[in-house]
Amino acid sequence: MSLSTGIVGLPNVGKSTLFNAITNSSVEAANYPFATIEPNVGIVNVPDVRLTNLANLINPEKVVYNTFKFVDIAGLVKGASKGEGLGNKFLSNIREVDAICHVIRCFENTDITHVNSSVDPIRDLEIINLELIFSDIEVINNRLGRIGKKAQSRCKDSAFEKEVCEKILAALTNEKLANTVELNDKEKLVIKSYSLLTIKPIIYVANVSENDLNNLDANIHYKNLENKVGKENIIPLAIKLEQELSKIENYEEKKEFLKMMNLTEIGLDKLILKAYQILDLMTYFTYGKKEVRAWEFKKGMTAPECAGIIHSDFQRGFIKAEIIKYDDLMEYKSEDEVKKQGKMKLAGKDYIVEDGDICTFKFNV
Repeated sequence: MSLSTGIVGLPNVGKSTLFNAITNSSVEAANYPFATIEPNVGIVNVPDVRLTNLANLINPEKVVYNTFKFVDIAGLVKGASKGEGLGNKFLSNIREVDAICHVIRCFENTDITHVNSSVDPIRDLEIINLELIFSDIEVINNRLGRIGKKAQSRCKDSAFEKEVCEKILAALTNEKLANTVELNDKEKLVIKSYSLLTIKPIIYVANVSENDLNNLDANIHYKNLENKVGKENIIPLAIKLEQELSKIENYEEKKEFLKMMNLTEIGLDKLILKAYQILDLMTYFTYGKKEVRAWEFKKGMTAPECAGIIHSDFQRGFIKAEIIKYDDLMEYKSEDEVKKQGKMKLAGKDYIVEDGDICTFKFNV
């Protein structure tokens, strides 16, 4: 599916450092604006303990993780929607991704320059949001200009499109993101080609100091941001610490480092999974002695559609799917035992695949 998340924010908030940590690469992370001009692209494995457990059970020759794409987009500044700071180029880069990871600085450090001379997460959040909103307002107004005369005639499609545009424009002019507007499937289809920036799902990454990780309530910047965007939409990360952690290749050493820092999990793993989830992505598995593999699919896809992710012939000639639940295979340890317990399901063309299903597709072409 090759979906992607764009890392955005003001200059010098930790975007490139986060990108380096996620991808374990070393793009320039400088203490001045616009160190990144061309977007850097990195492909990362989606962490999944279920795949690890399946591999330990089956002991295959090969293990293949789902992958996800992150794009490091240069720092936006106030006036980007009018071309300030190479804004038009950067906004077009955001238009090409499927979701947004908005990095916001929530730590004090006089050695690291802030583009606005002080740390204020709410101000920084609103600067970026307003630039995205202004860009979308321009897109909607241009579209309304094109369909205006058609909508006044008896063209039902144009009249409907005009209604949808005006509905979104009303939110944008009130400084609300398009993704806050309730739209039905038909309305979503109408605006799909617009590539609106604020219709994309957003994760907010609060870049905090490592000392704050175990006491976030004491960080007033973080608490202000949490109150603004909601706890479920924000991931606190000490990005510099995560970069150091990403350089440790040995798993046991990494665990020891986490323990030393009083942390129970890798923050980047939470971010990658969150990016995966906000795009309604799920995982099914296939397995055998040669390969155990995770496959990403969109929530709501049927068994034939999921089969088609492997190969179009699987979908075209789909007969049925044998479905084993991950928990059942972990409990009974073998496919034969799962069958004996009556836990294998034969699924037809209408079956909606669920997250964690282990699938064997039967087809004939």
